[in-house]
Amino acid sequence: MKNHWKDKKVAVLGWGINGLDIAEYLLKQGVHITIFDDKEVDELDFSEFDTKKVKLVLGSSYIKYGLNSFDYIFRAPGVYRYLPEIVKAEKKGVVVTSVVKLFFDLCPGTIIGVTGTKGKGTTSTLIYQILKNAGKDVYLAGNIGIPMLTLLPKLTSKSWVVLELSSFQLIDMTKSPHIAVILNITEDHMDWHIDRDEYVKAKTQIVRYQNKNDIAAMNYDYSDSKNFSKLTKAKTYFFSRKGKVNGSYVEDGNIKLDVGSKIYDIGKTKKLLLRGKHNWENVCAAICASYLAGAAIKSIKEVVFSFKGLEHRLELVGEIKGIKFYNDSFSTNPQTTIAAIKSFEEPLTLILGGSDKGLDYDGMGKEISKSKNVRNIILIGDISDVIENAIKKAGYTGKVLKLGKSDMQQIVKKCVNVTPKDGIALLSPATASFDMFANYKERGSKFKEAVVNLKLRKTPKVASKINPTG
Repeated sequence: MKNHWKDKKVAVLGWGINGLDIAEYLLKQGVHITIFDDKEVDELDFSEFDTKKVKLVLGSSYIKYGLNSFDYIFRAPGVYRYLPEIVKAEKKGVVVTSVVKLFFDLCPGTIIGVTGTKGKGTTSTLIYQILKNAGKDVYLAGNIGIPMLTLLPKLTSKSWVVLELSSFQLIDMTKSPHIAVILNITEDHMDWHIDRDEYVKAKTQIVRYQNKNDIAAMNYDYSDSKNFSKLTKAKTYFFSRKGKVNGSYVEDGNIKLDVGSKIYDIGKTKKLLLRGKHNWENVCAAICASYLAGAAIKSIKEVVFSFKGLEHRLELVGEIKGIKFYNDSFSTNPQTTIAAIKSFEEPLTLILGGSDKGLDYDGMGKEISKSKNVRNIILIGDISDVIENAIKKAGYTGKVLKLGKSDMQQIVKKCVNVTPKDGIALLSPATASFDMFANYKERGSKFKEAVVNLKLRKTPKVASKINPTG
């Protein structure tokens, strides 16, 4: 087979897992690579890559001199698709593409794509685990799991690949997956997209290129998600936590599946280990998609009722003085924080704040104000004043504590001081983390570390009964 990549000049925009994935793939094809990133070399992780094989253009003015001299531009998801420099190069004939677009071109197996504002990781992992339990040759990639291009040597025509897909990845797609799963669509990444319309339109690419042999499963409870059914030629199914649909749904506390002549009773919502009604949507989505992919009902039930969730998503960290600590650091917008609040009935201390994503917090303020169990709010990070104004405007009468950019140890200590016994301390920030942490994972990990350290200090030492000379 002819290698059409050989000796091509390729710009890789944005380093990280995505950049490493494409750089390693292209080097094997004999490509001349230049890596561009707005960070300096000491801010980037090149520990697993030999930079002598490529050219580096780094720093704040990294694309100042344009991209017109390249044959291809591979854009990382975090790099805005319509930067003037990218658009100008494209008009000059440079091909603008991405890892996910290349993967869709090269993947010999069947792709299940999952998108939405939140719940993508949970739903994708559930689908993956169900199909694995059903004996499928299945892989998990995209924003979660393994870098997708490294999967290619392992894949066959019988393989299944579950991809978690963000609006960043979908915005310029020209192919859609065989099974498209559309979760809740609200609002996010307004610091990246020019407006909400562009954000929603980017998501629609997941169904626009489907054909009559494909499948689309959509969240019936959100108008934007439901309306995707008008944009696809695929067979359409739905999922809902509010009522009966053609697909999977919750009815009177029971999870059901109806995609044909028989209605299957999957089980009761109260038996799920995942907390929160928002997770009923994710579970129903995974049930619908995995069944349509060929999983047996037995395989579905076994996974759904044993799945404990993902790290940094309403994750129970530990207990100190009767207070349970939950890490929901992945919650980077108001909608997911609202869902997290609704997952608890116990007295709640809520940790909010971080860096500004340009989101509206008035709706969250109203939800907090009318909630009967949010006793304390601890505000951290750059956006503290914005969130404080939103909750005060909504009439919140609980205690508000502003801790600025205190370390997590101080934040956790404050939670212990103000949260009543049998209460909940919940890190669900409602915004990004970049003012204080590298990312949401570091924020969540620091929170967990602080809880564990404080718990160890609070635990009384017990004299050893073992003979030291023994």
